[in-house]
Amino acid sequence: MGRKFFVGGNWKCNGTVEEVKKIVTTLSEAEVPSEDVVEVVISPPFVFLPLVKTLLRRDFSIAAQNCWVRKGGAFTGEVSAEMLVNLGIPWVILGHSERRLLLNESNDFVADKVAYALSQGLKVIACVGETLEQRESGATMAVVAAQTKAIAEQVAHWSNIVLAYEPVWAIGTGKVATPAQAQEVHFELRKWLQVNVGAEVGATTRIIYGGSVNGANCKELAAQPDVDGFLVGGASLKPEFIDIIKSSTVKTTA
Repeated sequence: MGRKFFVGGNWKCNGTVEEVKKIVTTLSEAEVPSEDVVEVVISPPFVFLPLVKTLLRRDFSIAAQNCWVRKGGAFTGEVSAEMLVNLGIPWVILGHSERRLLLNESNDFVADKVAYALSQGLKVIACVGETLEQRESGATMAVVAAQTKAIAEQVAHWSNIVLAYEPVWAIGTGKVATPAQAQEVHFELRKWLQVNVGAEVGATTRIIYGGSVNGANCKELAAQPDVDGFLVGGASLKPEFIDIIKSSTVKTTA
């Protein structure tokens, strides 16, 4: 059984009620490969989760963009894993570079979040990735290995984790890692998991790519053997997101 292709749509801090309804309608009317071929997860802002959950087609799933590191309580502005479970939200994105960089979330803090979310029954899209400065200094693998290691030290089971490699220099910049660059990091990440966590975890964990993925570049990226899907930002708000979902068929025809 191969790794099922995974496409996540991270809407980030975007949208109005009207825009959300329009996007969900576009998704609902689209002809896309079956659930056997691709797993699609949509991640709207917190305030739209109930609306999207109500309107979204049943073969797509839904994710929150973040959650708190422990049980809820006196943490103004935070949303707990328990609240997401209560709403029936199965997935959460954790460790996105925007939170690591803008809100100073450390490797250990992200790892604690991942472990707690998993303990409450959520599935996690865990993000790793290097900055341009780190890439240019040759530190890419050291950075993503350290980010992954922090998670591995907190987590015993990886079946409910999707690892998202997002080179920070490619997020929202229009710059995209070449297919060869993406494959190289995905291959090394998989090898790291095999050596440091276990052969089965390395072989079965889906490693998806994020960073200016769009309708024009998705097929070539999807064809890479260790690229198991995408975490899509800006393009997930546009009709071309359908083309990105359809790129999953590259794997079935390869």
